[in-house]
Amino acid sequence: MSFSEEEIAYLRSQRLARIATVSADGQPDVVPVGFEFDGTHLFVGGIDPVKTRKFRNVEAGNTKVAIVIDDLVSADPWTPRYLRVYGDAVLVEREGQFGPAPYMQITPTTSWSFNLEGQPFTHDREVNVQRTVH
Repeated sequence: MSFSEEEIAYLRSQRLARIATVSADGQPDVVPVGFEFDGTHLFVGGIDPVKTRKFRNVEAGNTKVAIVIDDLVSADPWTPRYLRVYGDAVLVEREGQFGPAPYMQITPTTSWSFNLEGQPFTHDREVNVQRTVH
C-alpha cells in the first residue's frame, strides 16, 4: 500500500519534519530537517549533510529511521495533526532542494496519520489514527 491522497497532499504541504536515527552505540538522535517527497520516497538533505550525525548513523549501517511531519493548525482550540513514518534509509546522490548533493532516501515501511483534515481535538471525539503498511 502507499500513502492516501490526503496523506500525499499533507506531505506536499509541509516542509519541516523531525527525523530520528540511532548511532552505532545505540544512542537515539532526533533533529528537525527539511524534506522532499517524490510520491514514493522521502528525501532529507542539508547544506553539508555528510558531516551530520543522522548521515553518519545511516552510513554506519543503522538504516532504520523514523520521521514525523506535524503541525498545529490552532492552539485554541487545540488542533494537532501529523504523519509518522518508519522506514529504511540509504544515502544517494541526487538533484534536490539543496542542489546536486548526498541525500538520505527513505523508503516507508509503516506510517500513521492523525487528523489531517484539521478538526479540533476534544476528549469527547473518537481519536482515529490511520495505520498503513507500505
